[in-house]
Amino acid sequence: MTRTSFNAGWAVRPKVSLFAEFDGPVIPPQPVTLPHDALIGLPRSADSVQGSHAGYSPDGTFEYSKTFEVPEDYRGKRVSLEFQGVYRDAMVFINGDFAGQRPFGYSIFTIRLDPFLKYGQKNTIRVDARVHQDSRWYSGAGIYRDTFLSVTELVHLAPNGVRVSTPDITAGRAVVDVATTVENEGLSTATVTVGTELYDGDGAVVAVGSAPVTLKAGGTAVVRQRLYITEPRLWGLDSPHLYSARTELRDELEVLQADTTTFGIRSLQLDPFNGLQINGETVKLRGACIHHDNGILGAATISRADERRVQLLKEAGFNSIRSAHNPVSQAMLDACDKHGMLVMDETFDVWTEGKSAFDYSLSFPEWWERDVEAMVAKDFNHPSAVLYSIGNEIPETGSGLGSGWGRQIAEKIRSLDSTRYTTNGINGFVSVIADAATMMKEAGAGDDSQGVNAMMSGAGEAMGRISSSPLVSERTAESHAAVDVAGINYGDGRYVMDRELFPNRIMVGTETFPDRIDVLWKLVEENPHVIGDYTWTGWDYLGEAGIGRVQYTDGTDGKPALGAPYPWLLAWCGDIDITGYRRPASYYRETVFGLRHEPYIAVQRPQNYAREHGMGPWTWTDCISSWSWSVAEGSPVRVEVYSDAEEVELLLNGSAVGRAPAGAAHRFRAHFELTYEPGELVAVGYINGVEQARTTLRTAAGDIGLTADADRTELVADHADLSYVTIEFRDARGNLATNIEHRITVTVEGAGVLQGLGSARPDTEEMFTEDSHTSFDGRLLAVVRPVAEGDITVHVSADGFEPVTVSLAASAPATAERRDEVTVVA
Repeated sequence: MTRTSFNAGWAVRPKVSLFAEFDGPVIPPQPVTLPHDALIGLPRSADSVQGSHAGYSPDGTFEYSKTFEVPEDYRGKRVSLEFQGVYRDAMVFINGDFAGQRPFGYSIFTIRLDPFLKYGQKNTIRVDARVHQDSRWYSGAGIYRDTFLSVTELVHLAPNGVRVSTPDITAGRAVVDVATTVENEGLSTATVTVGTELYDGDGAVVAVGSAPVTLKAGGTAVVRQRLYITEPRLWGLDSPHLYSARTELRDELEVLQADTTTFGIRSLQLDPFNGLQINGETVKLRGACIHHDNGILGAATISRADERRVQLLKEAGFNSIRSAHNPVSQAMLDACDKHGMLVMDETFDVWTEGKSAFDYSLSFPEWWERDVEAMVAKDFNHPSAVLYSIGNEIPETGSGLGSGWGRQIAEKIRSLDSTRYTTNGINGFVSVIADAATMMKEAGAGDDSQGVNAMMSGAGEAMGRISSSPLVSERTAESHAAVDVAGINYGDGRYVMDRELFPNRIMVGTETFPDRIDVLWKLVEENPHVIGDYTWTGWDYLGEAGIGRVQYTDGTDGKPALGAPYPWLLAWCGDIDITGYRRPASYYRETVFGLRHEPYIAVQRPQNYAREHGMGPWTWTDCISSWSWSVAEGSPVRVEVYSDAEEVELLLNGSAVGRAPAGAAHRFRAHFELTYEPGELVAVGYINGVEQARTTLRTAAGDIGLTADADRTELVADHADLSYVTIEFRDARGNLATNIEHRITVTVEGAGVLQGLGSARPDTEEMFTEDSHTSFDGRLLAVVRPVAEGDITVHVSADGFEPVTVSLAASAPATAERRDEVTVVA
């Protein structure tokens, strides 16, 4: 049996009908290596039918094709192709004949190839995908996740056929239940043996077992083995120890198939008195909602990109992610297992009631069950996955018959996996949306007579009031009762009241406003039945353009609205921007969590000091941690200092600006008004009059140089690895010159290509697929993808600055089964 990457050797072009081929020339196919996003390199426009929801990206239909050799010895075997994600409405053809489809854009699905193959010849696979007003955020398009080709005997392990659970754990031993599904697609009865070896993280064998099984032709059987590991090392947030199970399917003469499954040993418990317990210890979920895109790479799910996101989110203080609002990638789950990050994996953003003109609601009634099965099969062996969310802000959750859909989904999940818990991200406002408009009008929300600030914040406040109303209590009771944990979107007013109304209810803030984390986290800590909080969002994303922006109302930012005008691209509401750089809200959150004790200085952009503006519920102040500004000395400046200290003193060039209270009693914020003077800005935190810690910002001065630094220089020449090269303008002392905006060019030579180049600027018209881009706040990010073994040289240049180079090296994969080596085209 072989399972190999099928990512190489593809081509893509805009899809045209067979008849259009006769009308004239069409765009020729362009070579690509998967994963690939067909939208990210296309021009955006203000009149895009996708609008601000998708960041003004275009729609389109795309045709992927690949021609590959099928050897004669594949005859008589089962040949299949696994797609880990195609957005959207995938139609698969082999040698021109229809082979299968998948409407949902986020499910893993497998297509049998052997009925269509021509052995000893070249064969062609074609995959059509389309995107058109079917998402509330930037979805990307095309085959944006990995593909794998599997060739097995007719007696073989089923896809995702090895499921490992640990139902019984003590200090001295753990029971490991290995359930292996075997299929016989041959024409005669077969007897085979399933052998299993368990290995610890150091590669030592810790348990062995085997069992015979006889299958009739066309039969399927589950072989269950209970193996025992003594002195088990548990998987947890701080010590994510992983084991592996090697499963061999053998007949009398040979090994028919071998498979390796990674798993962890950990226990889960849940109750309203101790909340969520992992290995017997209560864990409060410091959660980040994330979308699936990878910033300047678009929707392409290259494994290293997802792993880097997990690492940076954990470094920022999060211990859990919510995959808003679709099943997370296999690569993300692998990274969460490896680095100790918990996962709430979410099924759908819609059920039967659509939110976009052509979204998944059109396919949900027929396909939901298969898509739930795909998600659970993907998650089952991952210790990081602890919660399944059955939906997000589903309007049907406010009606009895609509709640029935939720009950079906939850019960389907329980039938497939009884080891984890279910939730549903219910927004009480959406659940009673037919009545909400009237209630908001009566409450005065949306009345702009008090100014833009009142108008923009009023919607969030009204949403909270409605979510806490008796109407929502009654309408959502059935939906909450269908799941194990009541997920609450923007309804923290329910946390305390539901402890009395529904004493057995366990709750989690599935989606919350970022500027209320201090209030929310206090509620989480004080209420054992509230197991955590998931902010919107932990990582900024493409689409829902400008929902988190500070909206200036002096005529330059358009009419006040939730969505920003073109050329806005980013939501601009993430703790971490799309390049992986932490924004001020991230350091504030870390302080509230009790994980940071150094003051953090955030300076509001002085050029906007006097501008009238509005702050929406997802908005953070327009600030960065910098004291390098292109404004005149003496210009007024507002400074925020985030600190858990009782008091903060601010010093400018050694002179006291003033002292202000901070800490929990003052929402962990100290505010200062001063005038700009280049030099050194220092914040000192005091507790009981004694200095706790200090932080310093210095103006970038003197000769400013161009710098480039790679997060990793030793790479693997496969389809999963990347190097992230941070490009910055710094002075000789290392101070970041955030006031420099300059166009930078990046070229890559040798065994790599430039996969993406861009900044976190939220309203750019520049493309991430070009080799030149303008810095933002003194920074730019280049992503390099290896294409073969060998050296890679990254050249970075900007007019007026000394160029710099970064040297990388790509080596062969360490595994026995090496991936295809092909030229990668971004």
